[in-house]
Amino acid sequence: MSLDHSDVARIAHLARLEVSDAEISEFASSLNSILSLVDAMQATDTQGVEPLAHPLDSVQRLRADEVSEVNQREALQTCAPAVEDGLFLVPRVIE
Repeated sequence: MSLDHSDVARIAHLARLEVSDAEISEFASSLNSILSLVDAMQATDTQGVEPLAHPLDSVQRLRADEVSEVNQREALQTCAPAVEDGLFLVPRVIE
């Protein structure tokens, strides 16, 4: 598939891009190169190739979920202007 001047102008219009005539010819050339690459990739025989979920078979190293600090909620809320039931009270911003 090859894009001509009118195709690129229409694509630019649909994307709400302002493109000059000189830029349209540059974009047409670039887009045609991309489409040629896609065509070449689609022509590649992938029969029998298993899809990969991830290119590396690595496992994340996870740490144990353990408490590492003491609860300081009371101390941290002493400077708050308004607290109720252990929660910070803030002014309503959405009506």
